[in-house]
Amino acid sequence: MSFIDRHLGPRESDRDFMLKTVGFETLDELVDTVVPDSIRLEDDLDLPAPLSESEAQAKLAEYAAQNTVMNQMIGAGYYDSITPAVIRRNILENPGWYTSYTPYQPEISQGRLEALLNFQNVVMELTGLEIANASLLDESTAVAEAAVMMHRANKKVKNGFFAIDSRCLPQTLSVVRGRAEALGIDFVVTDFADGLPEGDLYGVVLSYPAHDGEIRDIKPLIDQAHERNALVTVAADLLALTLLKSPGELGADVAVGNTQRFGLPLWYGGPHAAYMAVHKGMERNLPGRLVGVSTDTAGKPAYRLALQTREQHIRREKATSNICTAQALLAIAAGAYAVYHGPEGLRAIANRLHDNAARVAAAGVEAGLKLVHQNFFDTVAFDTEGKADQLVAAALKAGINIRKINDDRISISVGESHGDDVLAALVEALGGELGETDEYGIAEEFLRTDEFMQHPVFHTYRSETAMMRYLRRLSDKDLALDRTMIPLGSCTMKLNAAAEMEPISWPEFATIHPLAPADQAKGWKALIDELSTWLVAITGYDAISLQPNSGASGEYAGLRAIRAYHKANGDDQRTVVLIPMSAHGTNAASAALAGLSVAGVATAEDGSIDVDDLKLKIEKYGDTVAGIMITYPSTHGVFEEQVVEVCQLVHDAGGQVYVDGANLNAQMGLAQPGKFGGDVSHLNLHKTFSIPHGGGGPGVGPVAVRQHLEKYLPGNGYEADAEGKLAKAPLPISQAMFGSAGVLPISWMYIAMTGAEGLKSSSEYAILNANYIAHELNELFPVLYTGDHGLVAHECILDLRQLTAESGVTAEDVCKRLIDFGFHAPTLAFPVPGTLMVEPTESENLEELDRFIEAMRTIHAEIKEVSAGTVALEESVLRNAPHTADVLTADTWNRPYTRAQAAYPVSALRLAKYFPSVGRIDGAGGDRHLVCECPPLEAFDLEAK
Repeated sequence: MSFIDRHLGPRESDRDFMLKTVGFETLDELVDTVVPDSIRLEDDLDLPAPLSESEAQAKLAEYAAQNTVMNQMIGAGYYDSITPAVIRRNILENPGWYTSYTPYQPEISQGRLEALLNFQNVVMELTGLEIANASLLDESTAVAEAAVMMHRANKKVKNGFFAIDSRCLPQTLSVVRGRAEALGIDFVVTDFADGLPEGDLYGVVLSYPAHDGEIRDIKPLIDQAHERNALVTVAADLLALTLLKSPGELGADVAVGNTQRFGLPLWYGGPHAAYMAVHKGMERNLPGRLVGVSTDTAGKPAYRLALQTREQHIRREKATSNICTAQALLAIAAGAYAVYHGPEGLRAIANRLHDNAARVAAAGVEAGLKLVHQNFFDTVAFDTEGKADQLVAAALKAGINIRKINDDRISISVGESHGDDVLAALVEALGGELGETDEYGIAEEFLRTDEFMQHPVFHTYRSETAMMRYLRRLSDKDLALDRTMIPLGSCTMKLNAAAEMEPISWPEFATIHPLAPADQAKGWKALIDELSTWLVAITGYDAISLQPNSGASGEYAGLRAIRAYHKANGDDQRTVVLIPMSAHGTNAASAALAGLSVAGVATAEDGSIDVDDLKLKIEKYGDTVAGIMITYPSTHGVFEEQVVEVCQLVHDAGGQVYVDGANLNAQMGLAQPGKFGGDVSHLNLHKTFSIPHGGGGPGVGPVAVRQHLEKYLPGNGYEADAEGKLAKAPLPISQAMFGSAGVLPISWMYIAMTGAEGLKSSSEYAILNANYIAHELNELFPVLYTGDHGLVAHECILDLRQLTAESGVTAEDVCKRLIDFGFHAPTLAFPVPGTLMVEPTESENLEELDRFIEAMRTIHAEIKEVSAGTVALEESVLRNAPHTADVLTADTWNRPYTRAQAAYPVSALRLAKYFPSVGRIDGAGGDRHLVCECPPLEAFDLEAK
């Protein structure tokens, strides 16, 4: 059986039955009716013939063999670390963790929320600040977010500029420069040797330690900044903070950085979880997600995402950032690393790294090199008197990569796995001999004296048995794709096949440093080049960048390309982006981040773009129109017939067309946005191309463009000159040139194994599955929008508003009741309040679709009991859902419905039943009394209350 046969859910007989149900004889007939002729492809996609699973892995192994595995001591933001096998196998390679969705339905996400709360608490404890988010994309973008946040949060210095440390990572300086220039924010880059620059300073960014390893006394600078009413961000090495005074103790307002060295592979640059922590009082300005603690209906502590009104899909262009996907899976792994090692284990690792770095320093000095800094953590810098190239080559010959800073200076970053054999080979290459030393200890004035990570969770799970069971206990609380369909509209929760996932753990991919010499990464280049070629062929564009490490980053990159294109043509005034009112909120937030203004375009009654209103807006904004952002098929789940006309109207007005690729899963092999009018699109590899969501990340959002925009794709931040300028490309948007490269083999495998016909079949079956659900539920839950023939694309919107008006039962009540059936809820209240958007994807079989349909029909009958007055709403099974095992097995039961109706509303649940660990959570109450640290164990003991 081919891979595509395994990937698709319905069998041939199921397909025929479903087609007959929706009124068609063949799949071609259905698709021809759904997809407009005006955008249909005439030829097959130009892709190689599909490979079997074993053939694809063999081909990928050939690429892997072209990479050279070395001892990586380059540093510069990426460090050698050890992923404990218990974490690799039970988190990173466990579908219970990597197939889960962002925890917007917290009752079925308690395991991953607890794991993310652990991550937050590690960050809070080590940074010495009161609030931390649940991860950001990478360190460089985290610094950029902090710079913008300080601008927004500083009420005492309204305008002014910020100053950033020249000894931040080179990539960080480039990313921050690009972000600030897009927003028109003034800044200076300085080493602070002469103190703070003069002028109206609203913020300062300091590196701690510096990128070359030096530990400096930054407290005087922080104090000076505060005296001038400036806020201070410290970019800190989290592992170093186990030994060094925390940013909070030093007086910082914000701390940012990366957690890659908490057990995450190098992965050629990502994905890795960045962090941000702030003082209490700044939490409403904090970008990204924040896990907090509230209570459920029984008064039991329960985790949920807090302050969700900050999310970009609600605040749109007024959002704190455009972050949608973060790095949840990697944050979970990093937090688990901290749980497994505990504070004493982390401190022991840090001490060993520093001691080994000191031994390298002593050996280098003995060999005649000049030590640049006396105080360092794990990174040693030497002045070599012009011998940098010679020493880098000597280390290379010994199987070790070190960093050349310039012709005279090198640096060496000692990693977790580097033992005496590696260190001895290194210092021999430097001309010295490895020995012991008591020199170069960190000065006492820099050392941390307070305790950290004192919660029992960081002191309990030391044996592998205990850790394995803890991780299993957490995953058992969740619903992921390994248990159930996740029918989330706009999110495409399809199969993440095991054969696709396996290669990301191969050392030949996982251990390559993103700044390694090009001849050591030939396999990575071959894979990236081939994947890029395939994605260009699929989308109909001319070029692509894989750098964006989330869908929203892809939006931002695409809009920056449009802005740069207009500027290059002398059209600086083109700053208005037209965005349909139904668009995903990241569209508007990304536009604002790119320094563009947003003008809304009305939605017609059928859910399509109101073309008349579009014409009015084009006339109103004239030559200030930069372009339009559209989602296709539309956010309403329909192929809009007039999409070609919309694109032409905007082009005629001198604008560019951005086609959001969130719904590309309905187009593969059927249509190409680069051919029907798009100038630029981002793609979601974590949706359409099988990279898993991982509880809210990793994501990859490549940006594809027509030829005239190619020169404006993001560049390599590490190659910027002292002024942050790049010779051949614009500034980067992410820290690593290829973003989250480590997960690209997943998409390569998916395309290699499906081929042109397989991708087309994926789209066709996604359309079939959605129309089957729409047909079967339409009579009870009207489908809000359809095309001219009463059909939908790959998702449908179920309208509950009339049912709510009759009964008081809300769409949220239905979401919570679905948990009792063992289902993750559809997308709630987007794009229309009071509705549910359902996307089954092509990977779900008929049995699972029918199980969902049965659940929704049963819920409809329960709603009718309420509307008929048979059952009071507040006492109904719907309003009291979901039902925990604690509630169902309690000694007393005084509800008007039976325990059986609550737990087993359909008979199939008696064969396999999921019980949520908490009841319905009080989100609003949690926001009023924000708690975002791990609660004490006694808080869970209801008997003690």
